[in-house]
Amino acid sequence: MQTEILPEFMRTPEGREADAILRSCVHCGFCTATCPTYQLLGDELDGPRGRIYQIKLVLEGQTPTRVTQQHLDRCLTCRACETTCPSGVRYARLAEIGRHLVEERVERPFVERLLRKALIGIVPYPTRFGPLMRLARLVAPLLPATLKAKVTTPRPPGDWPAPTGRRRVLALAGCVQSVSTPLTNAAAARILSRLGIDLRVTPEAGCCGAAAYHLSDREAGLAAMRRNIDAWWPEIESGCEAILIAASGCGAMVKEYGEALAHDPDYAAKAARVAALARDPAEILGREDLSALGAPGQGRRVAFHSPCTLQHGQQLKQVVEPILMRLGFTMTSVPDGHLCCGSAGTYSITQPALSEQLRRNKIAALESETPEVIATANIGCQLHLEAGTTTPVVHWLELLDRPEAESA
Repeated sequence: MQTEILPEFMRTPEGREADAILRSCVHCGFCTATCPTYQLLGDELDGPRGRIYQIKLVLEGQTPTRVTQQHLDRCLTCRACETTCPSGVRYARLAEIGRHLVEERVERPFVERLLRKALIGIVPYPTRFGPLMRLARLVAPLLPATLKAKVTTPRPPGDWPAPTGRRRVLALAGCVQSVSTPLTNAAAARILSRLGIDLRVTPEAGCCGAAAYHLSDREAGLAAMRRNIDAWWPEIESGCEAILIAASGCGAMVKEYGEALAHDPDYAAKAARVAALARDPAEILGREDLSALGAPGQGRRVAFHSPCTLQHGQQLKQVVEPILMRLGFTMTSVPDGHLCCGSAGTYSITQPALSEQLRRNKIAALESETPEVIATANIGCQLHLEAGTTTPVVHWLELLDRPEAESA
């Protein structure tokens, strides 16, 4: 694609990066076939090709409008287009650059500004989000149905195994996950303990930074990244072999720390090291001898929802399913498994109508072969799907952390 980027943008690293991404796009349109919002709305401007063109116009000097902003807002950043693209266009990175430019030039309505500030100021902080969730559970019967569906009742996490000085892996506690599903990391700790690996959490580490970063408050997002790097660095220097991130959305973000902080002279090298150590649980368990876990599946029928951040963001496809099958689970078929469930971080809050449509479609696909349970690999998808079905929805690690495994 030919470009005429304004000199003021070409003088910046991001402007030059955007220009290179735009030039790699041949405008073939293959991406539209796998774009969830294009499939729902049928509007070229609500597909990757159309959004790329709108960002190009802004970089070339066209004044963005509220309409431009809305088309970019509707993008889930699911990155299915990147998986499909034959030219390797880094659409998600271009979308981040474009959204930031538009955010600087188009003022949002007051209600939207307030909502985004609330999300950035509350969600990444368990000490703020936790009390609000507990309050919501108390008044749940009084809440509107849409809000009530988002109120979770966490299951007890159980014991966290004491470290024994064996192989050592760090864990990201996370923000929403640590409040809503503390069982996930505790299950990971028990599973890894049985495989001879200690899982540790550094209390100083918190939100991965994605919530603020993807809502165009990049400085808050970068600050969260630096805080996590500082918290993890002593453990990394002392021999930690990996950073396990059970939420695939957070995993995708941490694996991009090196890119996000590439121009920070104090953190660039450390960020690259952290990104290289980041692992999804499937990347760790897939290489281990799992015989110590027994056969917890016992033929149990499972539909696995592969989050976009796992299969498209991290490009980890068909990594969880083989592990579950090794452990005796029967995997059911999921049509259109590449499509987004509509959670997409805060998307279910900022774009509720589109999110609800996508969830209905995804649940229909997941339940098409009547599984006993739906498993996923991301806290956002888990909570979003759980609110729309009576079929149990769990993080796939919970399936491995079962009493049957102890006696197998």
